[in-house]
Amino acid sequence: MKLEDFKAMEGQEVGVSKWFEITQERIDQFADATEDWQFIHTDPEAAAKTPFGGTIAHGFLTLSLLSAMVYDALPSVDGVAMGVNYGMNKMRFISPVPVGAKVRGRFVLASCDTSKPGEFTTITNVTVEIEGAEKPALIAEWIGRRYMETT
Repeated sequence: MKLEDFKAMEGQEVGVSKWFEITQERIDQFADATEDWQFIHTDPEAAAKTPFGGTIAHGFLTLSLLSAMVYDALPSVDGVAMGVNYGMNKMRFISPVPVGAKVRGRFVLASCDTSKPGEFTTITNVTVEIEGAEKPALIAEWIGRRYMETT
């Protein structure tokens, strides 16, 4: 897709990712990677006695899946050499994600700033939905920067 066509999508939904399953194995691997072994994530027996009724994904695990979701959902822009995560303006965890749930990302292009030659900055409003749930897992205003190929 041409950059001008992508920019013309400001204010519109630009993609919805596939569903990603939140397995206990995925949660445990994230716990090991981050050294966050809180029992509500890693101990099904103890977590069953909490208001959650079982283990839940780390909020940051759900957030980290945005990288995979965006690759799956957003159109590629011609001439982009690389993109970087530039951070969040806002981000809130709305609902816990129970083990066995599936989540997906819904992306709305809020803005696309093309004022700097050779790069553009996007602000994307993201909602991570939980399959069958009324409320999302998280909402975010995500900033990304993409750099164009140089000749």
